[in-house]
Amino acid sequence: MQGTVNGFSYGLVTPVVAFLMACLGGALGLRCTAPALRKDAPWRPAVLALGTIAIGCGVWTMHFVAMTGFSVDQVGIRYDAPTVFASLGAGMVMIGAGLFVVGHRGATRMALATGGTLTGLGMASMHYLGMAGMRLQGRIEYSTVTVVASVAVAVAAAVAALYATTRHRGVLAHLAAVACLGGAATGMHYLAMAGSHVRLADPAAGSGAGDGTDLGPLLPMLAGPVAFLVLAGLVMVFEPQLLAGAAAPDRTTAPQASLARTRGPVRGGGG
Repeated sequence: MQGTVNGFSYGLVTPVVAFLMACLGGALGLRCTAPALRKDAPWRPAVLALGTIAIGCGVWTMHFVAMTGFSVDQVGIRYDAPTVFASLGAGMVMIGAGLFVVGHRGATRMALATGGTLTGLGMASMHYLGMAGMRLQGRIEYSTVTVVASVAVAVAAAVAALYATTRHRGVLAHLAAVACLGGAATGMHYLAMAGSHVRLADPAAGSGAGDGTDLGPLLPMLAGPVAFLVLAGLVMVFEPQLLAGAAAPDRTTAPQASLARTRGPVRGGGG
């Protein structure tokens, strides 16, 4: 017997907050990627690691904020902490791999395609591993079509976000990339949830009300990522250069500019 699933127990509050969390993490994470394209940046690994943590925390927080609005009327829901944290770790590894590919290989088509694919798969792995951490009297079944579609949305939007970040300058391009990444994470989540069904283990459970969702374990787990995202947001507010960012320098004109600086201004001869 199928359970009655409700993904919007608190109305539009959880989708909106989830989207904002994903955007906040993506804002810093994507902005760390463009300056990392500079060949002479000794801080490249550190800034790419910061970007990985920001995007990972944003997507992971988005998922569990959205899951606070998920309920099954007939049964209660619990979460297994080790599996939930494993989803964060696995997702960050893949997202980090994607950012490092772009950061070290440059904004080439192959690098953007590879990095965006890894980043999108990282977001999808966070979702499905996080769902595997749910404990309820039944099992969750997924539609193959929606699983494939959700992964495709995450990958396509991640590629588009990295392309906009590395190939275009300015605040508008950055905001478009952030909205694209935030929309990808949130859209992927709700698209995947739309294709999910809960098959109850005990048919008799369908006649009664469930115990609701136990949010107790979720709140402490969300505290750390949310605190990091707030700190990242404050850094962006008080460091406008980080928000404005900088694309990779023109490698064809950089040597001439460096030579001009070395020679200095040309002075006229004196008589």
